[in-house]
Amino acid sequence: MEQKIETWGRLLLVLLSTVALVGATAAWAREGISGAPSLNFYGVSGLIDMPSAQPQPDGQYDLSVSHFGGTTRTTLTFQISPRLSGSFRYSSIQHWPGLGGGHLYDRSLDMRFQLLREHGYLPDLAIGVQDLAGTGVYSSEYLVATKSLGPRLKVTAGLGWGRLGSYGSIGSPFGPRPANNFGLGGTPRPGLWFRGPMAPFGGIEWQATDRLDFKLEYSSDAYTQEVQAGLLQRRSPWNAGVEYRLNRGMRLGAYYLYGSKVGISLQMALNPNDRPTGGVLGPGPLPIAPRPARAADPAAYSTGWTVVPGKVDSLRDQTAKLLAAQGLELQSLSLDGTTAQLRIVNHQYLSVPQAIGRAARALSRSMPASVSTFQIVPMVAGVPASMVTIRRADLERLDFAPDNSVALRQRVTIGDPTAPFALAAAGHIPRFTWGIGPYIRASLFDPKDPVRADFGLRLGASYRLAPGLILSGAVTKKIIGNLDQSTRLSNSKLPHVRSDANLYDKYGDPALERLQLAWYRNPARNIYTRVTLGYLERMFGGISAEVLWKPVTSRLALGAELNYVKQRAYNDGLGFRAYKVATGHVSAYYQFNGGYFGEIDAGRYLAGDWGATVTFDRVFANGWRVGAFVTKTNVSAAQFGEGSFDKGLRIQIPMSWALGYPTQSGKLSVIHPLSRDGGARLDVQGRLYEILRSYHGYAISQDWGRVWR
Repeated sequence: MEQKIETWGRLLLVLLSTVALVGATAAWAREGISGAPSLNFYGVSGLIDMPSAQPQPDGQYDLSVSHFGGTTRTTLTFQISPRLSGSFRYSSIQHWPGLGGGHLYDRSLDMRFQLLREHGYLPDLAIGVQDLAGTGVYSSEYLVATKSLGPRLKVTAGLGWGRLGSYGSIGSPFGPRPANNFGLGGTPRPGLWFRGPMAPFGGIEWQATDRLDFKLEYSSDAYTQEVQAGLLQRRSPWNAGVEYRLNRGMRLGAYYLYGSKVGISLQMALNPNDRPTGGVLGPGPLPIAPRPARAADPAAYSTGWTVVPGKVDSLRDQTAKLLAAQGLELQSLSLDGTTAQLRIVNHQYLSVPQAIGRAARALSRSMPASVSTFQIVPMVAGVPASMVTIRRADLERLDFAPDNSVALRQRVTIGDPTAPFALAAAGHIPRFTWGIGPYIRASLFDPKDPVRADFGLRLGASYRLAPGLILSGAVTKKIIGNLDQSTRLSNSKLPHVRSDANLYDKYGDPALERLQLAWYRNPARNIYTRVTLGYLERMFGGISAEVLWKPVTSRLALGAELNYVKQRAYNDGLGFRAYKVATGHVSAYYQFNGGYFGEIDAGRYLAGDWGATVTFDRVFANGWRVGAFVTKTNVSAAQFGEGSFDKGLRIQIPMSWALGYPTQSGKLSVIHPLSRDGGARLDVQGRLYEILRSYHGYAISQDWGRVWR
């Protein structure tokens, strides 16, 4: 009976392959199937356990959790570009062979590339590598095609290698597969890819209603080790399931797998291009106040006001009130008869063009009619970051014009700040700010307890002593959590610069997180400097100095940083331990089209090792940021330990996107598969490129559409 089922399965796959790879006799539009493609148990576009070829929407971020047969998989997937996606997976498998009946906690990374997009008779076609740099438990590769057969029916067929070629093989066209020896994990082994037995897989997905989907698939995964461990009885290659869409971004699924097990999944999607609230709320911008026509009121355009005693101070105070109501601070206002140079500090808006637009509107209401040019200079840490020059007549003419943001951008210039005029009116120094809010600190992927976390409150404050001179600090107090319960002792052969983090959690509550004095300067054109002294992060204190070359209109930036630091005491107080080190890097930054930017840092790390870090991020105009980094140093894989070398993910979701009101809150979170000592870099706050990038030409132009909001 099983042989007949397998024979019929292969016949069905031949039919599906013909339909999906060659195309149907008529083409239906992709838009007929509502919503993004569903995810499989591995957290990528797919059927149930097998992949499909349809990509997720560009920029989408997916989280999925699936469970069946003693296996739980949690996967983060990001659609890096319209054709490229990456996935990070953390799996728990019960009673894994060789672990004495214990759980196997496994980390894996996938990449897939879209070879074809569905068009006419052509299907979607994708190629993927699964578990390309892990322990090899899920190591496999595939080539898969998917075709829409009407507005509610899709068919998928593909060929798999590795795990996906372990059942129903039809040969090994590219030679035998080398032994699967991944050592400490973390190192790609391309010599394995697409080698060994190749097997077909496929299936059908039917969207019965706008919320209900049914799936049927033929699997090419034999689950060899799981069967040997008694986790699964693989009685059939057929899997079936049903999924229900709770809303646009969430699905629940239930499945019957391999003739013996019931499985469930939860799929959640976030897309930076789709705000949960539909847009950012908050007070509307000030209306632009148009000037009277020169012919009708020539006296209004007189520059005689420039010699009136106290007039400049009066205009400054009026402008400052208008700006304060919009969440902006006036630092200085310089005036002559025709030009106003306004220097502002943006405390509220994540979108720099939005802050610039609101500042320009305020000037249109406070400046005399003779002032025809607005020079708006955003100040960052007391440093002039750039200068946006707007003609007042363009603001008045384009206020209600169609596509007015594009038209205005064509007329403004973004360049280097110029010196203030002689009639500069200073703002108010010093300035004290403070805030209190929640924090979450997590420890992930510890084999004894994969998820630990603390929740508490962080009190932060800063005092601007003078332009560019800032004293700041933060203290934390845990409310609830279990990070201090970790008993794992570091076995690192390197200085314990990061692997003793659990000791800081155990003894450091409450904790002085940071206390530092930072001095920022702009000593020459395109040159910025920073010197920071104090308790720089939880684990290290000392001095950090940085210089950055970054022209306002250039996509390229070059920098160098030098630090001399000493390890702090475990109680996160004022004391220090004996370990000290000089560390530093030279850096290159480049902004690519489409919001992508790359960074290379080469130098010496906290453990004294030498090497380089490569970072690649995608930054969205609304503040979303998703990326990854890889660090390789002269520390061998054996010295580094599990994972072989340092790598991780970077994710930032701005609060303004999530909550719907303008705010600059949103911390960049780093997810390390493992926190080891090799490749560890000082976590100093306020690095120059990070605070200046969004205020320079390319980033301002990318988000210019918000200038009228």
